[in-house]
Amino acid sequence: MKQAILSFAVFLLGMVLFASGRASAENAAVPDTVGKCMVCHAQRGIVKKFENGESIEAYVDGEKFRASVHRALSCPACHHDFSGDNHPVRRFRSRKQFRIQSTLVCRQCHKDEEVMKKTIHANLFQQEQQGDVPLCTDCHTAHAVAVISGGRLTANETQYCLSCHQHHMKLQFKDGSDMALDVDRSDLSASAHSKLGCSDCHYGFSSEEHPQRNFRTRRDYSIASAEICQRCHFDKYTQTMESIHHSKQSQGDLRTPICTDCHGSHAAAYVRDEKNFSVSRCRKCHPDIYDTYARSVHGKALFNEQNKDVPVCIDCHKVHNIKNPLTLEFHERIPDMCSNCHANKAIVGKYGLSTDVVKTYLSDFHGMTLGLYKKQREALSKPARPIAVCTDCHGIHNISSTRDTPAAVVKENLLKRCQKCHHDATEKFQDAWLSHYKPSLSRTPLVFLVDMAYRIFLPVLLLGLFLQIFLHIWRYAVNR
Repeated sequence: MKQAILSFAVFLLGMVLFASGRASAENAAVPDTVGKCMVCHAQRGIVKKFENGESIEAYVDGEKFRASVHRALSCPACHHDFSGDNHPVRRFRSRKQFRIQSTLVCRQCHKDEEVMKKTIHANLFQQEQQGDVPLCTDCHTAHAVAVISGGRLTANETQYCLSCHQHHMKLQFKDGSDMALDVDRSDLSASAHSKLGCSDCHYGFSSEEHPQRNFRTRRDYSIASAEICQRCHFDKYTQTMESIHHSKQSQGDLRTPICTDCHGSHAAAYVRDEKNFSVSRCRKCHPDIYDTYARSVHGKALFNEQNKDVPVCIDCHKVHNIKNPLTLEFHERIPDMCSNCHANKAIVGKYGLSTDVVKTYLSDFHGMTLGLYKKQREALSKPARPIAVCTDCHGIHNISSTRDTPAAVVKENLLKRCQKCHHDATEKFQDAWLSHYKPSLSRTPLVFLVDMAYRIFLPVLLLGLFLQIFLHIWRYAVNR
């Protein structure tokens, strides 16, 4: 019995020693290759040179590798035939050839080619002779592959996307046109969207999903892309639905501007902070009006003097809810537009201009008539009527200064304006108008004296009327 127990104990001990020896042998077969490789590759200065004179540094950042998704792999898992004891010499014609050969290693584990077939890089390896096309390591890097969660990068997403999109690439359209896909990093950092990630706008795109889009023309692509803006700017988007631009586009005119035409895409600018930028955007579609505006008193002050007080396109026409300027409803709102500046003493007072121009217009025949018609239209839903407003006399985009213009020329131009409505107007017709000036002894003495007479006569008349009524009542009370 004791002999059997002793034999069994020896058997168990042998089995334990055998298993231990096998495990040790297996561990010895897979040494810590990462540690051995990093003895050299963690040092700067190791350079691999190619036959055409190009080179690449063989430095590996240990911290980034330990944080990468491949941290559990040993070096020979990707670098076949390399180990701590074996380091073969490889020859390559160029850096490009080296990159392509290195990228082929990725396919040994990532064999699912369906992902590649859905991307714009579907023919990546067939195009390798046509130029510097992006490869796996261009996006995912080599030794610092970022961890991906739910299709979104937990690392710097912009940096990830720009690893490809900093290179020159094009998107082809069915009509034969194309569009560059390279993005300038400086445009992103200076844009209003600098804090957003790429997928915040390009939803459906990620490191794992890069669908291929098919559009007939570049304009079709731009219009479809502009729909993205409504996700964050829905209030502005709904305003554009009421604009003349959207109305024209709904009628089939695809030339009308969309969000990115005015604000830009990757270089989205703060339009309100730069008036010159705002005007330049409108110029793309309205070059003739831009040239006229540039020669006006407002345009000269803006472009020559960099004066930020002068109105630009969006100050009068608004930004997103741009109305049709040819309608009578828009026409009757013009005095309100002009009064935004010309009734503001803080603005026009700097330039010696009077705010009385608005008051005098509203108190004369044209202003009083316009106010009456507006009330009738609002109360009785009557159509608007064409009444002379600021732009009928001063012009629209071609407003000029009267200070440096001879009085005879001003009167001649004004007569032409008056004759548009008053066809039988003579040279003395405009003399009946005070030209926005208040009556004074030096400029219009007769009108000033008549006005003063009325100012004195009317109170005296009213006072005498009330006195007569009071005496009549007092006499009636006394006689009773």
